[in-house]
Amino acid sequence: MLDKKKKEEIIKKFRTHPNDTGSSEVQIAILTAEIEELTEHLRKHKKDFSSRRGLIRKVVQRKRLLRYLEKENNESFHKIVKKLKIKIAPRQDNSLDEAVEENTDNNEGGKTDK
Repeated sequence: MLDKKKKEEIIKKFRTHPNDTGSSEVQIAILTAEIEELTEHLRKHKKDFSSRRGLIRKVVQRKRLLRYLEKENNESFHKIVKKLKIKIAPRQDNSLDEAVEENTDNNEGGKTDK
């Protein structure tokens, strides 16, 4: 867990305005620091499964926040990803979604050809 001084430094570095403590950018930066700390802990303690579960929760939370930030403020998203050196997986194409939509369009009203 981050100590108070580290957390305050992160908030000062990533805040968007003087009183900002909870913007997406700040939350992502704090989660990234916590993820790095937990990763280091798990390198030493390989069988600590409760901490591993906590790490996974933090990674998923950060992923959600990044997805939200990308939708709301793409410029800020790219800036924070670059600052924190976060690897972003490339988006998968929506060819499967399009195929499903085409299939439902062909079967209007739920009728099937028999």
